[in-house]
Amino acid sequence: MDKFFKLKERGTTVKTEFVAGMTTFFAMVYILMVNANMFADPFGDGSNPLGVSYGAIYIATAIAAVIGTVLAGLLSNLPLAQASGMGLNAFFVYTVCIGFGLSYANALVLILIEGVVFILLTVTGLRKKIFDALPDAVRVAIPAGIGLFIALLGLQNAGIVVPSESTCVDLASFNILRQSWGDIMPMIVTLCTFLAIVIMSQKKLKGAVLIGIIGGMAMYYLLGFTVDGFYEQLNIQLISPVQAFSEFSSQSLFKVFTEGFDFSAFAAEHGNANLILTIVTTALAFCMVDMFDTLGTLYAACERAGLLDEKGEPLNMNRGMLSDAIATTLGAICGTSTVTTFSEVNAGVAAGGRTGLTSVFCGGFFFIAMFLSPIAQLVPGCATAAALIYVGILMMASVKNIDWSDYKISVPAFLTLAVMPFTYNISYGIAFGLISYIVISVFCGDFKKIKGSSWVIALLFVAMLLLTH
Repeated sequence: MDKFFKLKERGTTVKTEFVAGMTTFFAMVYILMVNANMFADPFGDGSNPLGVSYGAIYIATAIAAVIGTVLAGLLSNLPLAQASGMGLNAFFVYTVCIGFGLSYANALVLILIEGVVFILLTVTGLRKKIFDALPDAVRVAIPAGIGLFIALLGLQNAGIVVPSESTCVDLASFNILRQSWGDIMPMIVTLCTFLAIVIMSQKKLKGAVLIGIIGGMAMYYLLGFTVDGFYEQLNIQLISPVQAFSEFSSQSLFKVFTEGFDFSAFAAEHGNANLILTIVTTALAFCMVDMFDTLGTLYAACERAGLLDEKGEPLNMNRGMLSDAIATTLGAICGTSTVTTFSEVNAGVAAGGRTGLTSVFCGGFFFIAMFLSPIAQLVPGCATAAALIYVGILMMASVKNIDWSDYKISVPAFLTLAVMPFTYNISYGIAFGLISYIVISVFCGDFKKIKGSSWVIALLFVAMLLLTH
């Protein structure tokens, strides 16, 4: 084990790696519950527009996390952990399925395409070159835009932000004279859970997000005694792990092959030309967001762990990205959205994780969690909504790297991060940011600084906006 993972060489031990793996797991295990809730009940009203159950997505997410995390450890020997990415899952559910009208299985095809393309790009070394094609102004703003998008989803799922005919969105009423306590109570739970997560994180408490969700769940059920008819109306149908696996095998596993390639319903409504453009531009958006997410996390975690080479690049970077690409491909086959490297790995690095053994231990914990779906089902949406809001705030950190005094940078960056939540679409944000950057650069005399690949991507987005929306 020492020879394979180079424990002594990197100044660590099996015990330290175990603790680091457990720390990373507790920091990101919330994704199992959040992802399952998002797919099975995206609006928090039980409508289930994707037609897939909580249990099916819970198992799919867990299997993808096990595969991606263990693979990252064995291939790259880096303390990485992977699961269905936040933001990318929202893009899958709210934009591609609900917004564009593609079916759940159709959307999985785009994830499969992304994974296969990423494998080819990583093997050929082209992945990093494509990453460098987008201007810094857009690249830096993407995480922040996704953060705003995720936070908005959390506030909406909690019922705090509600639709309004006059202003499109509005704050839900907390007026106890007008609203019933049963309507206000879940929003109070979300806010209290969110603040608890923030306070625990500020105090450097490991697993703050998971502890906050568990605390929010306890608060929700305790306050349920103060709501008339709460437990009589509570409709929780616990499913056993066996049933969850059964639903996974019938609703998610191999769905990408059995139903995914049938785009006839979408083509009949929108036309074949729109179908092709939608597939190309949406798969491209998935690719770019995943690419930036993985590379950014890879650099940050390896820098903190002292695992950069003499060029300042992460050790075994291509192998780390290859594990991400393979996990995304297998995740699509399992039935979940893009698998990517989680920024929560920094918690494990802070706990001493320095090798891939941290990942192996973390993957082992995800394997155990796979059989705990009945417990996870008890977690209410108002508790997981708090996690969405908190993760959204974490992703806003990149705005500090934007030069707001330079309009050639600040305008494309602002459009990138603002259009995403305003339009419920990540790809639109990237499109507006990139197109505005090119237009401003051309008329400001910086034509030569624009890369050829940037022109190609921008033209694809222009075609998408003109012909598919």
